[in-house]
Amino acid sequence: MAMALTCHQLGLKAQVFEAVSEIKPLGVGINLQPNAVRELIDLGLEGLLADIGIQAEEWALFTKSGELVWAEPRGLNAGYHWPQYSVHRGYLLMGLLAAVKNRLGSDAVVTDARLTGYKNIENGVAAEFTSLDGSTHWVNGDLLIGADGIHSQVRKQMHPNQGQPNWGGAVMWRGISEGLPTRTQNSFVLMGSMEQRFVCYPISKPDPKTGLSRINWIAELTLPTHESATQSDWNSAAEIEDFISPFNHWQFDWLDVPALIKSADAVYEYPMVDRDPVDHWVEGPVVLIGDAAHAMYPVGSNGASQGIVDARVLGAKLKALGLTTDALLAYQSSVLPAVNELVLRNRGAGPIGILGVIEARGPFQSIDEVISTDEIREFMSAYKEAAGFALSTLNTSPKTIKD
Repeated sequence: MAMALTCHQLGLKAQVFEAVSEIKPLGVGINLQPNAVRELIDLGLEGLLADIGIQAEEWALFTKSGELVWAEPRGLNAGYHWPQYSVHRGYLLMGLLAAVKNRLGSDAVVTDARLTGYKNIENGVAAEFTSLDGSTHWVNGDLLIGADGIHSQVRKQMHPNQGQPNWGGAVMWRGISEGLPTRTQNSFVLMGSMEQRFVCYPISKPDPKTGLSRINWIAELTLPTHESATQSDWNSAAEIEDFISPFNHWQFDWLDVPALIKSADAVYEYPMVDRDPVDHWVEGPVVLIGDAAHAMYPVGSNGASQGIVDARVLGAKLKALGLTTDALLAYQSSVLPAVNELVLRNRGAGPIGILGVIEARGPFQSIDEVISTDEIREFMSAYKEAAGFALSTLNTSPKTIKD
């Protein structure tokens, strides 16, 4: 959707082909980092973000015993020129979809059209789409942009020997519950260890009457085997009894983890998976963006953000070089090396990896005994730089697509 809106901004005709017959607001909470928020604001979507999201104020990390390891301001509180937003993924998708249909026309989004293959033709590319009833049709275009996720058919044809997604041994259970915000109106709280973690943050403003917000949470366990390891489906329903036992004693005066889990209306299970980096995302007039190009472990809150940034960088190259393979290759050269490195960095748990450093130096009575504030700050700064949202770099960088 971000790519389609970018094409419209550039005066390019685009169509989005979606496999499902009806697009629904699926998913739970995600964070949009300031680098992605800047791009959405440049697309004129500031009102949408303010309507569906809540501005992040803090990122805080705790041990499994509830001891604070690190807390830092986020978004505007940290000095960024743009906020960081916590949003419901489904609400963001539907807002972007509405914007696409409003700006590009209702025929810009074609549903019940699963891509099954492509081939180069004179002056462009032909893509084959299959409907649920088994019928197929071909569509010709100048370029084919594969934004079709971790199970990308475009990537599969481009890299036929890639195999299944890689499971890192962890399984996440995700849900949304009503609860009181922790620490600030919107703090991203992560606690635990490398083997067991819990994340929670609000994705709505507090209700004026009750003070309750919708709290997105993630419970994560590292397991020797798990039946969902090869499913990679965000919408697999799960039972609370399947995973809550190790978290039952995580009760603190500022956060009651089991109570928050038990108050969720529904819980979804997802294995921690990614794909090995590949050396190219371009094949003639075909290019990969987002998870199709670089599916990574969701440990740094930047998977969705990177997909949005991809669309904008690709748009900038199309503006400069036209609807050409040169434009696709320029995008690849600009993004691929750093993002492939980020995929591997996230395998090391991204910013959460500092917990592994601390555990390796334990036991301890106080965090200060095993690690200094300066070392933690340097660790966090290195991740932000790698992920493209280092404060000084982002604040001083020019617009991705200049007016």
